[in-house]
This record gives sequence, structure tokens and C-alpha cells, in this order.
Amino acid sequence: MNRVYNFSAGPSCLPEPVLKEAAAEMLDYNGTGQSVMEMSHRSKAYEPIIEKTEALVRKLMNVPENYKVLFLQGGASTQFAMIPMNLKKLGKAAYVDTGVWADKAIKEAKKYLTVDVLASSKDKGYSYIPAVKKIEGEYDYAYITLNNTIVGTKWHELPECGTRADGKRIPLVADASSCILSEPVDISKFGIFYAGAQKNLAPAGVTLVIIREDLIPDEPIPGTPTMLSYKIHADNGSMYNTPPCYTIYVMGKVLAWIEANGGAEGMKKRNQEKAALFYDYLDTSSFYRSPVEKGSRSLMNIPFVTRETDPDKAGALNKKFVAEAAAAGLVNLAGHRLVGGMRASIYNAMPIEGVKALIAFMNTFAKENA
Repeated sequence: MNRVYNFSAGPSCLPEPVLKEAAAEMLDYNGTGQSVMEMSHRSKAYEPIIEKTEALVRKLMNVPENYKVLFLQGGASTQFAMIPMNLKKLGKAAYVDTGVWADKAIKEAKKYLTVDVLASSKDKGYSYIPAVKKIEGEYDYAYITLNNTIVGTKWHELPECGTRADGKRIPLVADASSCILSEPVDISKFGIFYAGAQKNLAPAGVTLVIIREDLIPDEPIPGTPTMLSYKIHADNGSMYNTPPCYTIYVMGKVLAWIEANGGAEGMKKRNQEKAALFYDYLDTSSFYRSPVEKGSRSLMNIPFVTRETDPDKAGALNKKFVAEAAAAGLVNLAGHRLVGGMRASIYNAMPIEGVKALIAFMNTFAKENA
């Protein structure tokens, strides 16, 4: 069997040791004679699985005691609605538009409250993070997309949130779907920190939500479905209904792998090494370039294009690159359909050997197509 290097933006590659462990336990988990896929979520066999996964989230991310850790469904897109439904009190929120997913979150939030878009990088194709130093006003919350998967930008400095007239600091909410646990983060700076799991934590199917307890309302806005109430899930330990049991189980294994490889600090060192290698190559290449401003570059998602200026020739060259790369065992390198070009997603599980193999292929392709 030949494993490829999978540069998909999500669902993405998982650590190989995790896949092997899960495969070995597929038919018989821990002597139970059954797969976790078949196991009742309320059984004594499953209970320690979800408890261990939560404990690892808390340990690896240093989650304060006054935060709830929830395992929800519906992906990040459901959080776009769930957040305003649960946090609305004053009726207004602040958003920063840094890409497609931020824009979708803004459009969804506008269905439930007034949205102030404080800044946007749309003017330059979302190739940078706007300078937002401080957020002040009578806002229920302020919202950012911490890492922008499609365009490859990242917040390297968080905005400071001011204090409202009621004396409470504006809660900062962050979508961290494509950068969670790629480096240490101070959770206490956020009111809600959430991530779809399918990029850095687990297969698709579970959304990790870390929420400060005082932000969980007894009653969301009128008409909120029961399944979209944070309190319902917090009060029931993420067991109000059947959770995505197997995905949570795999997440636990991924978290154990992260812990064994140095935790969040270990991931930061690993990811900085990979990203520096790839960005250095792009910045010195006469054939390729990065479209992202240097001060805003992501560690996880790296879009790149050729220096061909003719749109038709560039498009044909991109297709040829993606096809030949796939034939060489370097898959899922096509850029998002909305921006084109190419994109290498180098999440935690991507080894540096994958980045080196990609650079070697790019060198060969450049020589053959210059």
C-alpha cells in the first residue's frame, strides 16, 4: 500500500499512528467485542471515551474551569447561527470580514441581530488581515475567523475588546476550525472558541465548542430550536441526543498523539518549520509566488500561484500542475474554486517530508514548464 501526501483543506490527513490504532480496534474496542461505531453512547464502555477526550482538550488547551467543553454537530456553519441566537441581548455584534467563512458568518448573524462590520480585507482579495487593534461599543460579542482556510491568512495579533456600559468586557468569539491546536492559544481571551474537527482534530462530524459559562443563557432568543441551545448541551454533557461517537473517539486518539508529540508547543515548532520551509521556497522562486501579505500568512493553509500573467495560460498551467502532482502522490492541491491557483494545507498531521516532496515536485515542474 502506498500512502499519498494529502494536502486537502478538509477533511484532511490524520496522523498515521491514529489510523492504525483505530483500524486495530475496529472490530473489538478494549475487549468489548464491538466497535465504537456500534456502541451505545450511554454505555459504560463509551463513557470513559468521551470523558478522556474532554480531559485531553482541557489539558492541551489549558481550558479554565469556568468554561464548558461541548461536542456538537452541524459543523462551523451551524455555529454561525447558534452564536447570535444564544448571545443576543443588546442586539448588536461586531464582525471582521477576512474571507469567505467570515462573510458567511456575517450573513447568518444578520438574520438575528444588527451586525457592524468593523473592517474588511475584501478590497485586496482577502490577502491580508485588517489592522483592528481595539473593539469598542455596545456589542453582545465580537467575532473573528482566526485562520482563513481558503485565502491562507491568520490573525497573529488578537484585537483587544473594550468594556461595555454594563461594565462587562465584550466577549471575543473565534472560529478556529483550521488552526486549532496548531500552536498554544490563551483560551481566557475568548468567550467562545470553536472548531469543526475535520481539519486538525478528527474526521468530519463533530464540532468542538469551548464556551465561558456566563455566556450560556437560560433561554436563547425566542424560536431557537432545542438543538441550538448551548444550555441544553452543557446541562446534558453533550449527550442530549446521540453525539458523533466514533468521531469523538478518533479525536481522543488525535489529542493523545498531539500530547505525545509535545502538545501545542510541539505542534507550533513542527508547523513553523514546515511553513518556513515552504514560504522561503515561494519567496525565492522565479516561477511561483504567494499571494498573501507576509504579516498575515497562515501556518496551516498556503495558497500559491505561478507567475504566469495570462489568465488562460495560468489556468491551463494550474490544471496541469494539480494533475501531475496527483500522479506523483501529492493530492488535493487545487485551490478553492472561488480563488483558483493551488493550495497546500499542512495541518498538524502533515509531516515535513510531505512539504519537502512537494517542493521537489515543484522544482521539477518549474524546470519543465518555464
